[in-house]
Amino acid sequence: MSFAISIGLLSLIQAAVIALPGPATRVSIGRLRSRWWALVPPASIVVVIALIGLYSSSADALTYLALVAVPPLAAIALGALVRRSRPVMAVAVVPLFALAWGFSGSLAGDSASLVLSALACVTLGVLLAAVVAPRWLKWGVYAMAAVDAILVAADLLQAPNSTLVAAAPPGGLPQLQAVYFGSATMGFGDLFVAATVGALLARQGRSQLEAMVLAAVLGLSFDLLFLAVDLLPTTVPIAVTLALLEARDRRRAPGPGEPRAQRHPLGVGRHAGRSPAS
Repeated sequence: MSFAISIGLLSLIQAAVIALPGPATRVSIGRLRSRWWALVPPASIVVVIALIGLYSSSADALTYLALVAVPPLAAIALGALVRRSRPVMAVAVVPLFALAWGFSGSLAGDSASLVLSALACVTLGVLLAAVVAPRWLKWGVYAMAAVDAILVAADLLQAPNSTLVAAAPPGGLPQLQAVYFGSATMGFGDLFVAATVGALLARQGRSQLEAMVLAAVLGLSFDLLFLAVDLLPTTVPIAVTLALLEARDRRRAPGPGEPRAQRHPLGVGRHAGRSPAS
């Protein structure tokens, strides 16, 4: 599969992850709530890159960590956190893992690994959205994209990223520390930021479908830069999606002292109420 098709499909899948998280009605961890959890998205990049830069062998440890953590996290997402989830759906992780292992390196195996990683990111995103106030989590998403872009621009991400992508567990076990599809790769964090934005929107009762479509358009447009460079911070289209939605909602919101528009009893006219509190 050509790189253009591979990266285009990855961008569409990344955007689709935004629509996966459901309302976190089954998550009750209020005691852990803190604004400091908003540092997790940017720190996830900085810590991983620093570890690999200082100790290249840590890439092997990360691939084992992903191998152990991703399947149960994916099972939690299928059983409780994705839209229309059912507990019985969690067993689907078993054939997905078997496919990822048995056909490792093939398009079928890469697709199964991609699904597992995306679902695991949904669990992480929903948990993060449950412990961080929306206004702080938004800044965490923006900070993650900014850190990603700075590291790429400064040529500090390329070498550690190559080391991480090349790390593999023995026995042909699937590589779940990154996303592989055709001839393109994407970082685990790129799916994580999409799932986090989706979980944030779900918590606020806002349209994830709208965000998904916007992220797909921005992601495919951003991919055109691959004509000139080999590595891009693909967290950026997701952060820009969130920023554009926030800017649109602020423009629609009534100003101080302005009355909210009321819907006509016969359904004529528009409702101009404020979006859910963020």
